[in-house]
Amino acid sequence: MAEKRGTSSYPGSRVSGVNTDFTPDRAPLRSWLPGFVALAAIWGSSFLFIKVGVAELHPLHLTLYRVAAGAVTLLVVLALLRDRLPREPRIWAHLFVIAALGVAVPFTLFGYGEQRVESMLAGIWNATTPLVVLPMAVLVFRTERLTARRALGLALGFAGVLVVLGVWEGIGGAHFAGQLMCFGAAACYGVAIPYQRRFVAGSTHSGVSLSAAQLLVAMAQLAVVAPLVAGAPPAPTGLSPEVVASVLTLGALGTGLAFVINLRNIRLAGASTASTVTYLIPVFAVLVGAVVLDERVTWHQPVGALIVLLGVAVSQGARKGPLPTPPVEEGPLSTRREHVRSGTPSS
Repeated sequence: MAEKRGTSSYPGSRVSGVNTDFTPDRAPLRSWLPGFVALAAIWGSSFLFIKVGVAELHPLHLTLYRVAAGAVTLLVVLALLRDRLPREPRIWAHLFVIAALGVAVPFTLFGYGEQRVESMLAGIWNATTPLVVLPMAVLVFRTERLTARRALGLALGFAGVLVVLGVWEGIGGAHFAGQLMCFGAAACYGVAIPYQRRFVAGSTHSGVSLSAAQLLVAMAQLAVVAPLVAGAPPAPTGLSPEVVASVLTLGALGTGLAFVINLRNIRLAGASTASTVTYLIPVFAVLVGAVVLDERVTWHQPVGALIVLLGVAVSQGARKGPLPTPPVEEGPLSTRREHVRSGTPSS
């Protein structure tokens, strides 16, 4: 059965006439590896920029600014591609839900979480997204089937979550609360991703179009909520250069340039290869946090992260489509589409 034209940068989508619906048999490594590593570095370092941003900004204000920067970036890309925003009210209604669960709430939760935990730990928690996607897809949206292999992968993954939390050391305190906030952000994606697959995946709009619309909706949501909760956002002129640079990098680089790089990686290397960037994101998050911020983690956190990634790999082992790519710091959900045979939706 033929794929429908896509909602994102996954195979089956078309953006400005570029067909990404093929997987090269032997793509030269040098043609896609630099972009692959660059994408992992961009998405993995996003947690560093959040940490820098929340040092001066309320998490809601940080999210508002970064989403606005991302929206402007994608609108420019949209204009260059001579594409347009969706016009159907039904699409905008679903994007309202996806923008809240896939952008506004999780981005803010990561900001709150990183006020309490290390940036590298937030990057580790981001990798748990696929473990939430699968049970939601099976139990709530009924778009997938639970096999023995997937159940084993889920069990391993959640065992890894407990190891990362270090539950044997006790529950409570600001650090534990911060970890729960980061996991809550990943859980939001776990709901938003299968929701998008259920209600928006059949759209004929390009990934750039849906992503730009999603960010515009999220920006409107945050523009209403942020002043009510955190007061008026500070003027950019009152922020330090480091924070301004972090906001612009999170928005423009993390959504605009990263989106273009992701499309190129899929076109050159194929969806399955390109989506394995999932496994490098927490690695870069840990490296950047350790080198730039001199952060330290306890032994059980990287060990738990490895168990989580093993669980993700096991649960995805029988599928031919791409592996799940945790979306939190990778721009809006619409930049990624599930491309599956009968496996877990990609995040």
